[in-house]
Amino acid sequence: MNVVALEVGGAYIKGCVLGPDGILRERERWFTRPERGPDAVLETVLECAATLARRSRAVAAGIVVPGVVDDRSGSAVLAGALGWREMPVRGWVAEHLEMPVAFGHDVRAGGLAEARLGAGRGSRNFLFVSVGAGIAAAWVLDGQVVPGGQGGGGELGHLVVRPGGELCHCGGRGCLETIASSLALTRRYSLLTRWRGVGAGELYHRADAGDAVARAVCAEAVEALAATLATAVTLYAPERLVIGGELGGAGGGRLAPLRDALARRLTFQAVPEVLPAAFGDRSGCMGAALLAQELRREVAAA
Repeated sequence: MNVVALEVGGAYIKGCVLGPDGILRERERWFTRPERGPDAVLETVLECAATLARRSRAVAAGIVVPGVVDDRSGSAVLAGALGWREMPVRGWVAEHLEMPVAFGHDVRAGGLAEARLGAGRGSRNFLFVSVGAGIAAAWVLDGQVVPGGQGGGGELGHLVVRPGGELCHCGGRGCLETIASSLALTRRYSLLTRWRGVGAGELYHRADAGDAVARAVCAEAVEALAATLATAVTLYAPERLVIGGELGGAGGGRLAPLRDALARRLTFQAVPEVLPAAFGDRSGCMGAALLAQELRREVAAA
């Protein structure tokens, strides 16, 4: 029996259909367009979930979101990129679809998927780091994602790397996300070149092709990200860093500058492997599907 899954991000809503054999049947992507307001984003989520569920004859669904989440109540406590505060997401989706719905944090779900089926397999201790419209991490120990307190934790993107810098949507200034997120990259490139509509993937391509401005923007982001990851390595001593989100989806070659920049910053610490996520920028969506499968089994066994 099929399950459907949605990963709601600041730029895109990613959807997939997972069969009982673990094979992906469908993959979809829609623009989030958070500038329309939180209620409009929720309406889009409901429409996307219903479309997938109807086509696939799904029996359960999973949805994962960024920010601070309350797994027990199924609420998005604070998802700044979506404008959501105390939003009862699971309840709304379950009512709309009339089926069981699993709910969780996008990056922790991504860590789960990579631990079970992806680039984290065989590693006892790794960090899954998603670098996309937002930046966050999940610590995976002995195959289990370590949860944070009060639904938070892992918010690497909101560590301050440039005090007094650009205002972040979280309310702080100089957060890593204002420099190294995909949205920050494209915004910076647009300001410097007046090009509009250049996404992160195209920006990486232009940097590889020799575009000096694209290279400079990417280099600035890499240095900020490496500095933050050096702190994480010092705290957790992971064997691996599994990079997901749009950066991980850009391919292993895109990670070489990050490996080098990180290694330069580490002294006594062991330098971890730096690998692209097996599921690219869809690790969170795959994790949501696994959560939906687990929930379906629990319901069937009850």
